[in-house]
Amino acid sequence: MTRVHDLGGVQGFGRVPWEPDEPNFHGDWERRVLGMNLVAKAPEGWNIDKGRHARERLHPVTYLASSYFERWLEGLVLRSVEAGWIDEAEIAARIGAPSPEAPPDPARVDAMVERFSTRVPYDRPGTEGLPTPFAVGDRVRTGTADPTGHTRLPAYARGRTGEVVMRHGVHVFPDVSGNGGGEAPTHLYAVRFDAAELFGDEAEPGASVTLDLWHPHLEPAS
Repeated sequence: MTRVHDLGGVQGFGRVPWEPDEPNFHGDWERRVLGMNLVAKAPEGWNIDKGRHARERLHPVTYLASSYFERWLEGLVLRSVEAGWIDEAEIAARIGAPSPEAPPDPARVDAMVERFSTRVPYDRPGTEGLPTPFAVGDRVRTGTADPTGHTRLPAYARGRTGEVVMRHGVHVFPDVSGNGGGEAPTHLYAVRFDAAELFGDEAEPGASVTLDLWHPHLEPAS
């Protein structure tokens, strides 16, 4: 994560809104946006990391002015244009136009329910060709590079020292997968950082933050 959406430790945005008994969807359009995103994962080569990267590439003003599901919709539009499914003229022509309602196809509905009721695994067996993994208890330091593409190492945790508290095995590496470079599976860990290491004197005393990080994000702490 990087750029406008990477808000960990950033001040000036106020409290996170909290809505008691908040529903899953505030309107039917949000439900439909979620459904369209799930269906649009179908093309060969698409994955969850590319979906995240599409939302990360939204214009900062668009990103910050949008709600959660509006960002999902904007990201879907962006990758649909890039895939050649639609173009800007088609989008402009449809804005504000009524959407034709068609009865759902029961067979298609059943097929989609079956498909999305099955968890997509991102763990990958085998360690051949991979570096020796860190062990639980090892002290590690995160890298300081600021990549232009997708990364799961947030800016506030770069160049920081923590402790490996769990090994998750070998998983797809989002920093490669999200940028179209294939799965590049590697070791995945849970790494715990003291809050003061991440946020300095303003951190809550005694607090900690645990991040899931991949082997290329880390090096042994000196």
